[in-house]
Amino acid sequence: MAKSSTVHVCSSCGHQAARWHGQCPGCDEWNTLVEERRESSTGPTKSKPGRAASPIPLSQVSASAEKRLATGIGELDRVLGGGLVPGSAVLLGGAPGIGKSTLTSMALANLSDAGEKVLYVSAEESAQQIRLRAQRLGGGALDVPVLAETDLGTIVATIQQERPSVCVIDSVQTLHADGLNGAPGSVGQVREVAGALMRAAKSQSTAVVLVGHITKEGDLAGPRVLEHLVDCVLLFEGERERTYRTLRAMKNRFGSTAEAGVFEMSEGGLVEVLDASARFVAEAKRAPGSVVLCAMEGSRPLLVEFQALVSPSELTQPRRIANGIDRNRLALVLAVLTRHGGIALGAADVFLNVVGGVRVDEPGADLAVAIAVAAAAKGVIPGNGTTPVACFGELGLTGEVRSVGHPDRRLAEASKFGLQPVLAPPGAGGDAREVASLRDALAAVIASGEDRLQAV
Repeated sequence: MAKSSTVHVCSSCGHQAARWHGQCPGCDEWNTLVEERRESSTGPTKSKPGRAASPIPLSQVSASAEKRLATGIGELDRVLGGGLVPGSAVLLGGAPGIGKSTLTSMALANLSDAGEKVLYVSAEESAQQIRLRAQRLGGGALDVPVLAETDLGTIVATIQQERPSVCVIDSVQTLHADGLNGAPGSVGQVREVAGALMRAAKSQSTAVVLVGHITKEGDLAGPRVLEHLVDCVLLFEGERERTYRTLRAMKNRFGSTAEAGVFEMSEGGLVEVLDASARFVAEAKRAPGSVVLCAMEGSRPLLVEFQALVSPSELTQPRRIANGIDRNRLALVLAVLTRHGGIALGAADVFLNVVGGVRVDEPGADLAVAIAVAAAAKGVIPGNGTTPVACFGELGLTGEVRSVGHPDRRLAEASKFGLQPVLAPPGAGGDAREVASLRDALAAVIASGEDRLQAV
C-alpha cells in the first residue's frame, strides 16, 4: 500500500528538508523551499540486478564530426556553435514578451523550409493564437505543425510517433505530468517534465528546445537541476520598451559560451543585426559623461556608448544606479576612481546607462565607466577631438590599467568608425594611446578649459 509523505524541496539547489525553512540549508537562498507530496510503498522493494557492460577506450571512439541542424538564423547558429545537435536539449530563457516564441517560430519555419521535420508544442497559447503570430512572421511559419497540449504523456507519445528532427516546447513550466502531485511549474513537476523530454530526445535523436521563464532577479525559473540536465542554456535579454535583443549562451556542451547574437524586434519578427556597432554608436556625440567602449562579444568586436550622470544627493546614502552593467562592478570602479582618480563622489548620486539596452559583462568596460563618471562629475566633455572618446581596459584596485583580450580587433572596429585615438592598456599596439594608470587616462581626456560646462 502506498504511503503519502511531505517533503520541502529548494527550487534553487534541489535540497530536500523534512520541514519548511525560510532559508535553504543547502544554498542559503531565502524563500525557495516548496512543499511536495510523494507516494512511497510501505512494502519491501527489490531491485533488479544489472548487467555488466564493456567499457571501451576513447581512442576507439569515432571522431567523426557531429551533424548540425542549421536554423537559418545566423546569430542563433553562432551562439549554438553551428546549429542544433540531434538528440540535444536546449533551454531558452527570457523575460515575458522578449521574443522567445518569435525566435523559435522563425527557426522552425527555416528548418521546415530546408526539409526537416519539426514540431511546435505550445502549452501557453492556442493553435489560433499561434497562427496569428505565424501570419505576422510570414514565410514558412504557417507550414509548421503545432500541438496545443499541456499533458506530458501526450506530448512524449506524439514525439515518439512523429519523430521530428527538432521539437520546441513552449514552455516547460506549464506542462503537467500525471501521477505526480503539484501544480505545473512546481519543482517536482518541472524536474519530471524535463527528465521525460530529455529521454525522449535522446531515444529519437530529436533536438528539443525548452522555452523557460525567468524570475524577477533575472535567473531561470525552476529547480537548478533543470540547467544541469540540458546540454545548452541560452538567455534572451533586452528591454521590452526597446527594440534590441541579445542572445547569450550560459552553458554549451557543443560550443563556446563566449558568443552573443544581436537582434532587433520589428513588425515582421526578429531581424539579425550584423553590424551592431553602427546601430549603437550612430547617435553618439561629444557630451559630458559620454564615452564609447570598444567591447568584445565572444569573437566579435562591438562598440557601445556609455553615458554617466553625477548630481548632488539629497539622501543620507547616495544612489548608485547602473543600467547595462553589474551594479557591484560599478561600485568597485567608483571606489578606485575616488581613491586613485581624485574624484569625490561620496555625496553624489551616480547614474550609468549603456545606450541601446545592451548588457556588458566584461572587465574591459572599467576604463569607460571611470572616464564617463569622472567627466560627468567635473562637467566637462572628454577629449578634444570631433568624435567621442573611445577606450577599453580593466582597472586594478591600485589604479593601474590592465590589458584585456583581442586589443587588435577592438582597435580595428574603432578605426572603422573614425574613433581615434583610442585609450588602451600598455601593449595594445596599433594607433592606440596607451595609458598605464587611471590618472594617466583622466589627464589625457578630461579637459579643464573651453569644454567645461556651466552649471544650470
